[in-house]
Amino acid sequence: MITARAVDRHVEQLFDVLRRLHAALTSANIPYRVVGGLGVFLQVSAKDPLAARLTRDVHIAIGRKDLARVAAAAQPFGFRYRHAAGVDLLVDTKEPEARSAIHFVFVREKVRADYVESVPDFSTPTVTEEGILLAPAADLVRMKVTSFRLQDKVHLLDMDTVGLITPEIEANLPVLLRDRLMQVRAEAQSTGAE
Repeated sequence: MITARAVDRHVEQLFDVLRRLHAALTSANIPYRVVGGLGVFLQVSAKDPLAARLTRDVHIAIGRKDLARVAAAAQPFGFRYRHAAGVDLLVDTKEPEARSAIHFVFVREKVRADYVESVPDFSTPTVTEEGILLAPAADLVRMKVTSFRLQDKVHLLDMDTVGLITPEIEANLPVLLRDRLMQVRAEAQSTGAE
């Protein structure tokens, strides 16, 4: 059945997962950063809540050496570790479908072999009111221009629209990644999508 509360339920589920994961990792003193679409959503919504696009899952950057500790720490909080199709993730035992899972990327490693850059190492996080650690905008931009899928281009436009991509962030990108950012802007301008 169609319901107007569908978005509310999704948001509640997504942030329940994030809060429980934060509690698990914090209690075990494991460093992490929220990345991906949720990281972008939270960064953009802080600037302009109406410009933020919701995502369907949670992506977290951790150190590979901490993976076993993460799996152990998360279990009492309702998560089960899985490695499926080359991806490390935590399945929410409340919502065991993979699309509601927490996906891991590893700092200082490429997400895919053909990516030009690795996931940035931990830098000073942006911290939410709840204490959740987000990758800073500069790291999110670098990751989005590295992966460069359609959804990443949309996330880049969202961050650019609210002023999160500063001249300093842009200037610190390697030439290839800066060129990709310029391409996203040019495509948006030519289609009127900015």
